[in-house]
Formats: sequence, C-alpha cells, structure tokens
Amino acid sequence: MADDLKYGYKGAEPTQSFGNNTGVFDPNDINNLIADNKWTTFGQLELIETQTVTTSVASVDFTSLGSYNVHFLTYNNVQCTVDNKSVALQFSVGGTFQTSGYQYAYQYGNAGGTFGESRTTSSSSLFISFQTGTAGNEKQNGYSYLYNLTDSSKYSFQTMHSMGRRNVPDDMFVFGSGVYTTANQVDGIRIIPEATSNLDTGVFSLYGIRYS
Repeated sequence: MADDLKYGYKGAEPTQSFGNNTGVFDPNDINNLIADNKWTTFGQLELIETQTVTTSVASVDFTSLGSYNVHFLTYNNVQCTVDNKSVALQFSVGGTFQTSGYQYAYQYGNAGGTFGESRTTSSSSLFISFQTGTAGNEKQNGYSYLYNLTDSSKYSFQTMHSMGRRNVPDDMFVFGSGVYTTANQVDGIRIIPEATSNLDTGVFSLYGIRYS
C-alpha cells in the first residue's frame, strides 16, 4: 500500500473522522487514526475519571460527565467505616444533588441461602452495593450502567450488578435497576454510604461509552 500520504492514499486524501472513515486501511493506518481519536469503534469505553479512596470520606463526586448518552461506573474494593452499610449514588441537577425522586428494584442472594428483593417507588438514592463489611477481606465490587444522564428530555436510568463479602461474613450478590423520575440534564454523580458511615476504601472509575 502506498504510504506517501496517511491512511494509504495518493493524491487527494479524504478527511477522516469518528463515524466517517473512508478507504482501505492497514494496521498502521488504524493505529494512526486511533491516536488521532478518529477511528470508528462503536461502544468503546473512554475514561472520564478515576478516584481512589484510601482514608475516610463522606462521598465521592464526579462532576464532569462529558456529552455521552451512556456512562459506565465501576467500583472495586469498596468498604465503609461501619459494618452492614450499603453504598448508594445520587444525581446532581443544576449543581444540586437530588435527595428524592428515585425508584428501584433489586434482587439479592447470599451464600447462606437467603434470596430476596428490595424495591420502592420513593427513595433518596439508588444503590450500588448492599451490606459492606469492615474486615480486611470484606469488600464490594461491581458496576452500574447509567443512561440518558445528559439528555434533559429523558429520565435517567441505572442497571447494576455487585458482588462482595459482607460482615456476616458471607458472600452476597445484588443486581437490578433504578430510575430518577424527573426529565433533567444530570451534571454530576455522588457516591455515598448509608447514614452514620463514611467510605473507607474503594476505587471508583467513570467511563463514557462512545457509540454515536
């Protein structure tokens, strides 16, 4: 393939952009386009921010969301300062974190053989994990997909799945979904533990999913 111009062209070279790649590409061409952020890969994860908690904090806030329609939040090795506390998230609208207007339905199960559901049409937050412990190996891990946060005409939705060791001690999983039932543009995400506790450890990463 001729390489006197980038992306294998002689003469006039088409303009390349995400969602509009024209031509026949060899691996070097593709690597160059990826480096220029012009190669089309629908659904790719783009890291917005990672925050690591190593000492007690009241919350973790993400205040830069970009223009993505879908966000992906991961959390690893999460613990609270008090046993048997769940961890939740809230959305910010106009710079103010909302403490009402959430609905959710989650299912859970644990190694002791107990299964059940938690659901409500009136909540102050959505959950990302249940019943964290405080011992060295009692940590929670999981992810949440977040939809429509930057679209002011739609509700903001969550789907989640978490797994970890709680303070019983035994292992516990949770999965389900939730919604913020007001059509608003969300401009921030806050991670908070249940009342009377702080976050003690955890790594939280927020990604945007580029698909359009």
